[in-house]
Amino acid sequence: MRITGGIYRGRTVACPPGIIRPAMDMMRESLFSILGNLEGKSWLDLFTGSGCVGIEAASRGAAPVHLVEKDRLKKSTIIENISMVESEITLFMADVHRFIPTAKRQYDIVYADPPFPMQGKVGLAQSVDKQKLLSDGGLFIIHYPSEEKGQWPEQVGNLVCYDQRKYGRSTLRFYKNTQNAGEQHEI
Repeated sequence: MRITGGIYRGRTVACPPGIIRPAMDMMRESLFSILGNLEGKSWLDLFTGSGCVGIEAASRGAAPVHLVEKDRLKKSTIIENISMVESEITLFMADVHRFIPTAKRQYDIVYADPPFPMQGKVGLAQSVDKQKLLSDGGLFIIHYPSEEKGQWPEQVGNLVCYDQRKYGRSTLRFYKNTQNAGEQHEI
């Protein structure tokens, strides 16, 4: 895998052992093109796998970047991968469902890329909203198999869907935290 943009563009990222489904280069390029400038934005990468998406965020200016992965067999590869990053990037070896309720801060962007066979993915969005993990106007982005599209509501608590993109068998869905927005949103 390679970093597609920013200051680390072109650098390669190793794939750790175990089950992993790396985000396609095209999908990552599109994701970061949609997001635009990440300078000064905080980023949380849930189910980080190789750390590639978090590194991509750091490459494009996000800081701090926090990665969460529970598979201990991936730890040494992730640490090796993130060693190229000079800005603040931290790996938390934890189950995502245990990390969310104990998180000590809010984030501007929470990106979740759970295993495709995992059940209850909408519950992740509900937990992020309930635990107030997002800053005002923050984004929750979920990567899931396109065949699950009927499971995803237009609104999850204070999170309102404003965009969705399909890439082959994958879909990215974008939710915005509207808790303090005080306005109506068109979808």
